[in-house]
Amino acid sequence: MAKKRMKKGIFITFEGIEGCGKSTQSKLLYEYLKKRGYSCVHTREPGGTKAGERIRDVLLHSKDTHISDITEMLLFEAARSQIVAETIRPALEAKKIVICDRFSDATRSYQGYGGKVALDTIEKVNRIATLGLEPDLTILLDIDTLTGLKRAKAKGPDRMESKEVSYHKRVRAGYLKLAKRFPGRIKIIKVAADINRTQKLLRQEVEIVIQKCKRAG
Repeated sequence: MAKKRMKKGIFITFEGIEGCGKSTQSKLLYEYLKKRGYSCVHTREPGGTKAGERIRDVLLHSKDTHISDITEMLLFEAARSQIVAETIRPALEAKKIVICDRFSDATRSYQGYGGKVALDTIEKVNRIATLGLEPDLTILLDIDTLTGLKRAKAKGPDRMESKEVSYHKRVRAGYLKLAKRFPGRIKIIKVAADINRTQKLLRQEVEIVIQKCKRAG
């Protein structure tokens, strides 16, 4: 199939609490768009670059090391700065569709609402890390907190998944608050038992953004 030429890049992010299935769903969307002829990039946070993957290891697998909420936030933002400069912006400038597993909303929800780091502090640091870049569309996969944690911990919990349930409940509540704050960008998709059903719902939101991009050009 011939590549479909975009008039500009599109930035799509996936968010949600632990066990919501965003990694699976973002990869399914990536494969779907590739088959349709779009030039796409799939990446993740923290990670996506050599430096980012090292930071990811510290954040997710340093179970015996105390990391303060502020330090945690700064590490996530450091990884974000690198992936924006090295991967995301170049791909958008090349008019590709970028699909990222987590981005700025994760820091607002996890370190902000969950860890109680001041949101205005997060916004200031985030603007430095991203140079003001925000997604065109954010898919928020919503699932009950306990159900999500049960699914996530089935494969062995990492450092973030091991935090107390009350923390994760604050994170989910934070995501829902952000969705109300940014209704044009953040679209809530209730996680269905059928993976394909969830994928079908989110593809509808993606198609709307792609069509808007085509009309705007």
